[in-house]
Amino acid sequence: MSYTMDYAEEVSPGAEVISQRGVTVVVDPAAVMFLIGTELDFSEEKLSATFVFNNPNVTSTCGCGESFGVG
Repeated sequence: MSYTMDYAEEVSPGAEVISQRGVTVVVDPAAVMFLIGTELDFSEEKLSATFVFNNPNVTSTCGCGESFGVG
């Protein structure tokens, strides 16, 4: 599995909609069960800025950090 983010044109039935601090995130219904308990953060460093997913369900990750497995 991997995390993807895009602009939502519409909210599908059953989607999880989370709004906090002026930001709204829409989670696809098929992904909700794999993301329960996940914290989404934004990290800014001198030469980069990125979203950070802290998912307690992850049991394995690939070497590059782009994909993960849940068990």
